[in-house]
Amino acid sequence: MDQVKGSGVAMNIGIIGAGGIAQKLHLPQLAESSEMRVTHLVGRKEHRLKTLAARFDVPNWGTDAAALLADDRIDGVIVALPHPQHVEVGLQVLAAGKHLLMQKPLCGDMEEADAFVRAVEASDRTVLVLPHFSPELYRTRELLEAGAIGKPSGANCRTSHGGPEVYYAEVRDGFGEKDDDLWFFDARRASVGALFDMGVYSVSFLVAVLGTVEAVSGMVGTLDKPTSLEDTASLLLRFRSGAIATAETGWCDPARTWQFRVHGTRGKVTIPGGDGSAMQRWEPGSYTREDIPPVAFNVDAQGATRGNVHEHWLTCIREGRHPELSHAWAARHVTEILLSGLRSSTERREVALQSVAEAR
Repeated sequence: MDQVKGSGVAMNIGIIGAGGIAQKLHLPQLAESSEMRVTHLVGRKEHRLKTLAARFDVPNWGTDAAALLADDRIDGVIVALPHPQHVEVGLQVLAAGKHLLMQKPLCGDMEEADAFVRAVEASDRTVLVLPHFSPELYRTRELLEAGAIGKPSGANCRTSHGGPEVYYAEVRDGFGEKDDDLWFFDARRASVGALFDMGVYSVSFLVAVLGTVEAVSGMVGTLDKPTSLEDTASLLLRFRSGAIATAETGWCDPARTWQFRVHGTRGKVTIPGGDGSAMQRWEPGSYTREDIPPVAFNVDAQGATRGNVHEHWLTCIREGRHPELSHAWAARHVTEILLSGLRSSTERREVALQSVAEAR
């Protein structure tokens, strides 16, 4: 892969999608970068384009994605569209010879996921597919590889919030809009619900730490939201290593939950830590006495940081590689896990998986 330009601004970026995630994540982070600059922005709504271009000093904006992709001044493209459009546009980005950063989830269809991986394998461009992982997740991987908690036996991750309407309130305010466009609830436009929107995090975190999943049992339901799609879901994952984990998610948790833990034969890791620290490693107080409490050690994870998602993307481009965790093969594997969870819930049986989390 080519190295990006040397001094000054190293990378000119185009963003396709002028909605909430561009407003809340990509443009604010990139505005703080001295090496990456958003030079082009494409979207459907002119008032949103004008608002974002003025707020973040984007010199070129419009509705023509083809023109953006044809512009030789652009080094990389961020696809910040609703997930049903991710792969179609991502394939166009790779065909145009641009580095690619893809918003989560990859997609809701295995044929699309397979086509995306084939395109990545045929390209020499660096591709990062969200989610991006925190220093705590990378440190947990290091602890497991060092045998710090023995053989991992199980894990749990929950990522949930109050629903798209809560998220969209801030998006609407940021654009000065009055009406909600809650396409998340529309099965014709979204096709998949909370399991893909929020469950992609819990499943991705577990896969990042424990690797390939062999089989999935899932249960999903619609508890409270005005949709025929799932707003609550739990998956039971059986990993190739033998570990068993649960991934929980939903749109019915306005108190919000982001927690991760992994258990092993000699201890456990909890994120966040039990005392409010970022993370803790726990050792047994005794291997033979039940009443002796375990001992917790705070863990400093900052040395494991990859920076924010855009910094990590740029580092990988410079080094001519894909991210070690946020890559296309893992995204395809997570897509198969999520789809298998829906299938398992419908068919009431365990579903075996075909893909793997590791890059080939």
